[in-house]
Amino acid sequence: MASIEITTAGSASEILLIALNRPHVRNAIDGPMADALYRALKNFDTDEDLKVAIIYGQGKDFCAGADLKSVATGRSTPDIDLSGDKSPLGFARLVLSKPVVAAISGHAVAGGLELAVWCDIRIIDPSARFGVYCRRFGVPLVDGGTINLQSVIGYSRAMDMLLTGRTVDAKEALRWGLATRAVDREEELLPEAIRLAETIAAFPQRCMRSDRLGLITARFENQERLLRLECERGLETMKSGETRDGARSFSQNRVGRHGSFGRSRI
Repeated sequence: MASIEITTAGSASEILLIALNRPHVRNAIDGPMADALYRALKNFDTDEDLKVAIIYGQGKDFCAGADLKSVATGRSTPDIDLSGDKSPLGFARLVLSKPVVAAISGHAVAGGLELAVWCDIRIIDPSARFGVYCRRFGVPLVDGGTINLQSVIGYSRAMDMLLTGRTVDAKEALRWGLATRAVDREEELLPEAIRLAETIAAFPQRCMRSDRLGLITARFENQERLLRLECERGLETMKSGETRDGARSFSQNRVGRHGSFGRSRI
């Protein structure tokens, strides 16, 4: 089974649909899936026929972040190339020339939250849940979460999420601007995302893309440097052994498993 499913939509097949396809682990991202997501996004950006991408999760969740089972059984410090444009989960260092929409149902947590705030627009259904759940396991944010989250919702709210690891539900996410738009029912989510993508795809593309990149570059003086520093700090945490120990606790069912994240007491 492919960890990423690629299809197209729209009257001219100008919309790329990227389905995260590991529903048995809430679409948690392992190494092969990170590679596949990276390639899909790079190919999207260079394909002249494609104008907008939509990322969504198969099953009941968007994405649970890094696959902690892989972390628990692997090296304490993974091989990460800080000089390239591929981040640990594949997407964070990419600055695409075209817009990406996240269609979010269920959990978008840890690295899944990082993926959500990396996207340009986030559409949710009532089941959407956001959180820095990796706080519970000693797993650092290394895919732009410390940078993009505060850009989307502000410093104070981002710090609240980072320190507590608590769950932000759909209503709070919409109120905060963590979600951009909402639908009333789960079955409306992907069709609404496609309608939005069709609207964006119908505009003159050069002007729209130029303005979008202007907005992105205006957020940070040096996003590349900030991403590198975030990853370097995360690697130091991993070297301490805390991340591997937390991942092992997770995989041995001592803390919230993929099947049940448990509830934050905060």
